[in-house]
Amino acid sequence: MPDARLADMTGLASITGRIGNLPRRWTAPLILELDLTEGLTDEPPADPVSALLTMRRTRLAEVLDGLRRARTDDRVRALVVKIGGRKIGLGLLQELRDGVAEFAKNGKLTVAWTETFGDFSAGNLPYYLATAFDRIVLQPSGDLGLTGVAVEHVFLRSAMDRLGVDYQVGKRREYKSAPDSFTEHGFTGPAREANERLAASIAGQLTAAITQRLGISAAAARGLIDRGPFLADEALKLGLVDSLGYRDEVYAWVRKRAGQDAILAYVGRYRRSHALARRVRTLPNPRERRFVALIHASGPIRSGRSGHGPLSGAMGSDTVTAALRAAASDERAKAILLRVNSPGGSYVASDAIWREVVRVRGAGKPVVVSMGEVAASGGYFISMAADVIVAQPGTLTGSIGVFVAKPVVSELLGRVGITTDSVSEGAHATMFAPTRPFSEDEWDRVNTWLDRIYADFTGKVAAGRRLTAAQVEEVARGRVWTGADALDRGLVDELGGLDVAAAHARSRAGLPASTPLRLYPRVSPLDRVRSPGSSEYVSASSPRLLAQAWGPVSAIAARAGLAPYGPLLLPGSWKIE
Repeated sequence: MPDARLADMTGLASITGRIGNLPRRWTAPLILELDLTEGLTDEPPADPVSALLTMRRTRLAEVLDGLRRARTDDRVRALVVKIGGRKIGLGLLQELRDGVAEFAKNGKLTVAWTETFGDFSAGNLPYYLATAFDRIVLQPSGDLGLTGVAVEHVFLRSAMDRLGVDYQVGKRREYKSAPDSFTEHGFTGPAREANERLAASIAGQLTAAITQRLGISAAAARGLIDRGPFLADEALKLGLVDSLGYRDEVYAWVRKRAGQDAILAYVGRYRRSHALARRVRTLPNPRERRFVALIHASGPIRSGRSGHGPLSGAMGSDTVTAALRAAASDERAKAILLRVNSPGGSYVASDAIWREVVRVRGAGKPVVVSMGEVAASGGYFISMAADVIVAQPGTLTGSIGVFVAKPVVSELLGRVGITTDSVSEGAHATMFAPTRPFSEDEWDRVNTWLDRIYADFTGKVAAGRRLTAAQVEEVARGRVWTGADALDRGLVDELGGLDVAAAHARSRAGLPASTPLRLYPRVSPLDRVRSPGSSEYVSASSPRLLAQAWGPVSAIAARAGLAPYGPLLLPGSWKIE
């Protein structure tokens, strides 16, 4: 009995203590935390499996919204961010970097800490993000992999020659280098020129960040990049980091400045509690029913419905066009913000989405595009008709061109003793077969097809961007640009992230700055599994399984090692670290 009474008293004391701490939790200073170990996601998960696998990854939009709310919250004293872990692309990092800089303008302390910037591998991007913070702390055993920017492609031509595989390629124009991995031994002259400019643009952005933070010349900053990588003590002596320390030392230092009674809170949780409190305090206002519809257009582009899985996904033209139609007919949606993150894909699917953007604008609703990591080739195609295009300086965009590639494996088959035979009706019945090359007549048809697509692409760029045909040709020809270079060439209108694009959408629609941005459409779980009533139903925009988009050459493209999504595709595989 005494033990039971003691346990009851202990439990009561615990509950009483928690209740007693409630006032403190609502009044004590706050230190916001953000852990980037698991990376960031841009688009919300579209299915339960993806949601489960990405449940520990923070959404960029939620972080930015939390930082925006915290700017004017007097309780919030500091932001501590752990950098490192899963790779985050340059476009997303720049958006987060801008959010941190805006947060710091209100006198809030910002601290970036990491165990290592690269662990003796490329750590350029994590360090680039850290340069936006008031203080950078590196663990004493860590290092700073500030090594510069490189673009490296793998070329398989010699291996294909040894195997006896030939590739027939048609493209518009010389910078469209997607099939070069199979047809060349190294960079062609135009491909090298384009890649050198991409590397220089990205390196320039990194150099500018170091220049601004250290207050040194661009030449001195470039000299530091050329000397990397650095051990922790070397980075400290050069001023690249502000101190060396472990996690406990970082947090002790921050608490000393924020207040020993400060409470830690992840940015996401702070945002949710802040948003809930605001909804409780605010009575519904009919005018607040108005919103800007945010539609995500992510992944390689294909015909049909979008497919999103745990490892990959594709943007389906049926899904995106249905979402655009639904938003156009929704009286509450006064503007549309199209978030594009795509390397391209199917020409006809891209054209279908382009048409719907044109129709929405024709109906009187503004459409603003926010480009993420990449919006190139078909990704640029679906963007070019918007009222305003906003990109990050490091966004990969452009690639206005087209290609087709077909492997010819007859020599390979002969070497291993395999023969083929066929019976056909029609002069071109075996045109796309990999067992024979195109005939002259078939090449004429391929070139006609390529010319038509290229002329259509460049003509629509000229109309959408209000450029002459000569101006478009100068920046097209399949060339990839960074967002910074695209701005100088009239392919985008402004540099910035989702906030900048949303401001344009509100302004174009005559909406106040407080008008909410809402994911669109919101499809219920039941709508995801049942068939829609028609193509006008919102549920028609729910994603389905993956499919191909090359049309009759889908299987050939896959066997050739090319992405199966179509001829308007960003060349190569891009990874910036």
